[in-house]
Amino acid sequence: MVQRQVPNPKELLELMKFKKPELDGRKRRLDGALTIDDLRTIAKRRTPKAAFDYTDGAAEGELSLTRARQAFQDVEFHPGILRPAPTVDTSVEILGGPSALPFGIAPTGFTRLMQTEGEVAGAGAAAAAGIPFTLSTLGTTSIEGVKAANPHGRNWFQLYVMRDREISYELTRRAAAAGFDTLQFTVDTPVAGARLRDKRNGFSIPPQLTLGTIINAIPRPWWWYDFLTTPKLEFASLSTTGGTVGELLDAAMDPTISYDDLAVIRDIWPGKIVIKGVQNVEDSVRLRDAGVDGIVLSNHGGRQLDRAPIPFHLLPEVRAAVGEDFTVMIDTGIMNGADIVAAVALGADFTLIGRAYLYGLMAGGREGVDRTIQILRTEIERTMRLLGVASLAELEPAHVTQLTRLVPVTRAASDAVVR
Repeated sequence: MVQRQVPNPKELLELMKFKKPELDGRKRRLDGALTIDDLRTIAKRRTPKAAFDYTDGAAEGELSLTRARQAFQDVEFHPGILRPAPTVDTSVEILGGPSALPFGIAPTGFTRLMQTEGEVAGAGAAAAAGIPFTLSTLGTTSIEGVKAANPHGRNWFQLYVMRDREISYELTRRAAAAGFDTLQFTVDTPVAGARLRDKRNGFSIPPQLTLGTIINAIPRPWWWYDFLTTPKLEFASLSTTGGTVGELLDAAMDPTISYDDLAVIRDIWPGKIVIKGVQNVEDSVRLRDAGVDGIVLSNHGGRQLDRAPIPFHLLPEVRAAVGEDFTVMIDTGIMNGADIVAAVALGADFTLIGRAYLYGLMAGGREGVDRTIQILRTEIERTMRLLGVASLAELEPAHVTQLTRLVPVTRAASDAVVR
């Protein structure tokens, strides 16, 4: 029989541990965010629908984005036992320089739309963390402004080739003059993808005040206060504004870009050059043979061609085809530090985060971006310790199995069905 007694007041007092309340609302909500998905939840609550959907959404049915995220979830890790890793080294050498973590911040367009600090917050957080920051051609902070926010860190520039080639050439020269060390030559945007959330929201650049946006703004006055009391929201590198994102992209981008354009940019650019938006093995090998410094396996975050290849699924085959000495990076779908560990194990030299960074930005400005990086760092370190590896160099394909939901139908099988 259980022996019961009257609770001892002294023992009850020992159990009563009250935390000092946090009066800073931003710090309180960011401290409560334990995952990137938690930051996304906060971001959605604090950001007008059109701006949040522009960030969160993808093309058409959003299958490419959903599949990319699912691919990382469909990972089985294989830890080693009795291999203690009390400390882990997360640093990496990438494109001729150091990074304290195996990821950098990806280029994102119109970033001040999400939260008024925009690229300055991203560049400052990257500087503090010792990781690269990438500025988009469609950024809302100038090349020189990003350099000022990250004067001693690594800045990269993402380049679109415009119909007016001189615009692209001048941006390339400016980035080089500002000390940016790597150029991401983007090849997956000959025309804009069909971003249906934006169309349904009537989203335009700059955002327009309508009855719907005003109603949506009522519970989010802080966003509109920032929007209306800070410098005009516009592209820092382009003079064209007004219209949907698709309309602006179609007006600016040139669907005829080719290897000839790549050759011109390589002559102008003095630093490292990587090709962003590679989506098959053949192009990966062709670009390696053309002498570029690396590639980014990417389907543009699912924002261009829906049903595009899943970069994480492509990674092992691409690595096998291009060899160990060629730089292969990956983006799209990364929501957890374990995703980054899995990518490195399967052959990625580096990864880039886009939405994960923007969720933090919308959740809390610069402090929110810091929190994003902190969450991913903690998840990377914990995953490495649980796998029994002390450095990124120890990760190998044997640590990961890609569980397959989408099994390609082979040509032979298709022909057999037809017969």
